[in-house]
Amino acid sequence: MDDIVKQAMAKWPNVPHCYGWLGLDARGNWYMRDDAAQAAGAFASGAPGAKGSLLKHEKLIAFIQRNYGSDAAGQWFFQNGPQRVYVELEATPWIWRVNDQGQVQAHDGQAATCLRCVMDEHGWLYLYTTVGFGLVHTQDMEQAANVIERGAWTVEEVPRKELAVQYGYVTSPQATAAART
Repeated sequence: MDDIVKQAMAKWPNVPHCYGWLGLDARGNWYMRDDAAQAAGAFASGAPGAKGSLLKHEKLIAFIQRNYGSDAAGQWFFQNGPQRVYVELEATPWIWRVNDQGQVQAHDGQAATCLRCVMDEHGWLYLYTTVGFGLVHTQDMEQAANVIERGAWTVEEVPRKELAVQYGYVTSPQATAAART
């Protein structure tokens, strides 16, 4: 976490959390979700306009990724100074890039080591790594398949509906917060 963020948290410890305004898609892209995007539907709904606006500013994306983490309940957030901005996940908290040698890198650039390889009933491939649990990027499925065929990873099947509970993440902190009220 950036020092400036830590200083802001110490200076303003009671800033309310923010829900629904930031999303991470299944390809590792960040989206800003204004009122209109939120009114269009849930981030992962596929409804037109629900994702919001794709973030393209490299320094903003780098800042978000340096200050990205999870709470004890498995809800992922971006610590924006004193404010915690919870992230709506289209799929998982991490999106993995895989090269031909089976090296794994997160959407934020962190290197990871695969500990477990999982496939759901729809053929989506996930990795549980030293960094956490995430989805393999669609453009890297061929590389991942080659690693599996070489016997470096053994695939286990897990139903998609069980993944979030089994690996401890929440796809919609906004829905969780709404259910509490």
